[in-house]
Amino acid sequence: MSIRHPVIAVTGSSGAGTTTVMKAFAHIFRREGIKAQVIEGDSFHRYSRKEMRERVAQADRGQAPPISHFGPEANLLGELAATFEEYGVTGRGQVRRYVHDEAESKELKTDPGHFTEWQPMAESSDLLFYEGLHGGYVGEGVDVARHVDLLVGVVPIINLEWIQKLHRDRTHRGYSQDAVVDTILRRMPDYVNHICPQFSRTHVNFQRVPTVDTSNPFIANDIPSADESMVVIRFANPKGIDFQYLVSMLHHSWMSRPNNIVVPGGQMGLAMQFIFTPMILRLIDMKRRAQ
Repeated sequence: MSIRHPVIAVTGSSGAGTTTVMKAFAHIFRREGIKAQVIEGDSFHRYSRKEMRERVAQADRGQAPPISHFGPEANLLGELAATFEEYGVTGRGQVRRYVHDEAESKELKTDPGHFTEWQPMAESSDLLFYEGLHGGYVGEGVDVARHVDLLVGVVPIINLEWIQKLHRDRTHRGYSQDAVVDTILRRMPDYVNHICPQFSRTHVNFQRVPTVDTSNPFIANDIPSADESMVVIRFANPKGIDFQYLVSMLHHSWMSRPNNIVVPGGQMGLAMQFIFTPMILRLIDMKRRAQ
């Protein structure tokens, strides 16, 4: 953790909605005039898209151990921890981008499924913002979480998470349902062992719970909307959180436990504004005082 160069990380599995949270933070940064150095979790994958497919195929043939993007074998987690640590000390480091599609390929002049070259971070950033799978990872010889000043988890209930992934991969990536289901099953051990434990380390968790039937996610034709959901917000340490203010400002919300507040799904973005703006401003204030 660092006072002079704070690190914020949003962690959640693929299709969990971390991108939505990233947009909420971007709004806060823009409104408050905060310059953030953004890191995408995908940029710390170990393999290109083609290489990963080859390793998955080898594992399916029994020629190699199982592998998925949820696990440490497929990611540069030591390098991620080192990047967080270096930024916390110096405010600098190296970054690259993973190219997802043709649109990004034109922008970054790199083929889809590959990485750009490592480049120095922009100078004079106020904080580092990470969004990806492993912002709270702790494993053998690697501790990413200890370098994070504000760790946020985004955790839909599992059936909703699967619906979101099925819809995204079929609609936007052209995968068959069978292929997506195979990916879900292949990732399950790594999800249990490496993704779930991170949510016990987060400072704040957002868990979206649908209020419609999602009992069979594999036949769902659409994703439950925000208005068809509630969001459970859990604070690891409720000290200093003005729950009375939050409940008064977020209509139809209530406290379900001393450290939990439940809000309508449509107010999740507003809740983030109320919760994270003072937290971020506090980090920036501490940074400026230290300098």
